[in-house]
Amino acid sequence: MDKRLTLKLIAASAVLAAAAAPFGAAHAQTKLKWAHVYETSEPFHKWSVWAGDEIKKRTNGKYEVQVFPASSLGKESDINQGLTLGTVDIILTGASFAASSYKPLAITYFPFIFRDAEHQLKYAKSDVFRELAKGYDDKTSNHITALTYYGARQVTSNRPIQKPEDMKGLKIRVPDAPAYLAFPKSLGANPTPIAFAEVYLALQNGTVDAQENPLPTIEAKKFFEVQKNISLTGHIVDSLLTVTSGQLWGKLSEAEKKIFTDVMQEAAEKTGREIIASEVRLTEEFKKKGNNVITVDKNAFREAVLKNTKPTDHGYRQQDYDRILAIK
Repeated sequence: MDKRLTLKLIAASAVLAAAAAPFGAAHAQTKLKWAHVYETSEPFHKWSVWAGDEIKKRTNGKYEVQVFPASSLGKESDINQGLTLGTVDIILTGASFAASSYKPLAITYFPFIFRDAEHQLKYAKSDVFRELAKGYDDKTSNHITALTYYGARQVTSNRPIQKPEDMKGLKIRVPDAPAYLAFPKSLGANPTPIAFAEVYLALQNGTVDAQENPLPTIEAKKFFEVQKNISLTGHIVDSLLTVTSGQLWGKLSEAEKKIFTDVMQEAAEKTGREIIASEVRLTEEFKKKGNNVITVDKNAFREAVLKNTKPTDHGYRQQDYDRILAIK
């Protein structure tokens, strides 16, 4: 009798353990930190949060992603370094900052290399991008999963900028990365690196006379409040990279790598389309706010830049530049 009871108890325990196993597995979560420098109101944050939720859903709760916006885990150079230090697992960052580890990536910041947003989106699916991303991966052990359209960079300023000559002597804030120097330097401006979180105050107190960013960023950061002139130079068609740390990427199974890549590329596509739509809308909205929106002759700016500098002057490879220009 005791033996039969014992066997029944053992069997019942086995059934309970089996039933509990999926619950336990689903809640044995690995918590991941995803960092960026953008505001919670921006599409970059919204779709990062969406991606985190999707990763959790598609991995049955194995990975829980917490997104840290607005430089809360440090400025852009800090979060790039954080991938190596292990303080962050995933970041959304400009290729200009990732290029501090692998310079050829920054070729996309050479002025006027892209015709428009669609040209850049085709680049994101091209062999040249895959090769450049692999070069970064090999150098750092981190892994680039996606490229997001960030927007065409436009100049806001105290005085109107209508032609290339108007840039001469202009003290203009640029991000603290060498890739942003070619445009202002070639036109005789005085580029001044300032951290993203400090730009509004620098414009307000006159530390600099101008800055350059895409229209959605000018709106989100409220730069239009302290600079009335917006010149549509479109000198850099900017992008962000989604990068996972080598430590995280090395732990993922092949199935998990596919999930992370698929989700991050979907998020990049959704973000880019939203930014493109907002750029069209914001041109008119800034006019209604009383800003002086100036449509410049972009060819004149392009010719003036190319007259004074070329990709190899900045350590970029001419063949990368030529291949990107050739993308149709």
